[in-house]
Amino acid sequence: MDVILGAGPVGTAVAQQLIAQDRHVRVITRSGSGPASADRVAADVADQDRLITLTRGSDVIYNCVNPPYTAWPKAWPPMSAAMIAAARAHDAVLAITAPVYAYGSQPGGHMTEHTPLAAVGRKGRIRRAMWEDARAAGIRTVEVRGADYLGARTTGVFSAVLAPAVAKGRTAWMPADLDAPHSWTYAGDMATALVTLARDDRSWGNAWHAPTHTGLSIRDLAGHFFAVTGAPEVPLRRMPRWMMRRAGLLVPMARELAEMDYQFYGPFLLDTTETDRVFGLPRTDLDTVLREEAASLKGGNAVDERLDVTGIMEP
Repeated sequence: MDVILGAGPVGTAVAQQLIAQDRHVRVITRSGSGPASADRVAADVADQDRLITLTRGSDVIYNCVNPPYTAWPKAWPPMSAAMIAAARAHDAVLAITAPVYAYGSQPGGHMTEHTPLAAVGRKGRIRRAMWEDARAAGIRTVEVRGADYLGARTTGVFSAVLAPAVAKGRTAWMPADLDAPHSWTYAGDMATALVTLARDDRSWGNAWHAPTHTGLSIRDLAGHFFAVTGAPEVPLRRMPRWMMRRAGLLVPMARELAEMDYQFYGPFLLDTTETDRVFGLPRTDLDTVLREEAASLKGGNAVDERLDVTGIMEP
């Protein structure tokens, strides 16, 4: 049995891929959501005893949970501890979905699978501790790290800024350098990496990088999106870097985003060379990804109102 914790874009894609392989899939979320063909269970992942019970008979436990940024300090430690305990109890592989926050700001924005974990920000230190705890727990574990997400229902610059602007026909005020080279990870490719690496013993005990489109600036991505999808173009403007920090004095989510702004006001380059060499994972064509974004936007599903920060620039 495969157990997926969380039913966001990555968790849902993992479940769908495993179901297509005729695996017995259980999805655990607070609400009991998930693909209809999965065994869906409503439970608190932080409840260690309950999680151990629900994961009995599991081969792989996938951590695809994504609590709100503002909840990380309280939410992650007990959830991570419960996942490690469940994996240990059943000798299951713990496959962890992760951002690249644990690296912190790196020279030239360049990150490889061997870049030191040097984060000084709160969220980066939390993710570093989670990975170090998993590695020290005596379990089989693998972490797959991705960059800024693309894909339906994902949370990233697209869903936070460009999608709301396109949906409302207004200027997209990007809290970023529009021309800095950036990295983009499709949620479906992250899911493929998790499913593949979880069952490959060459991956265990290490962190790897999901297939990623690297070096495409926000301006270039937006232009490509408009060209490929025919979506109505909206003006892009750079939000002054100080503005998100000032907004953070009153808006908790703005404060959390400002902590990570080094990823957006300079190069942000996720190097996948080693993962490519060892596992040869495919990358989904960018045109296909952007068409999925457009379809989701038309369906009203792409805008994450929790992260719609463009209103900061409105009078």
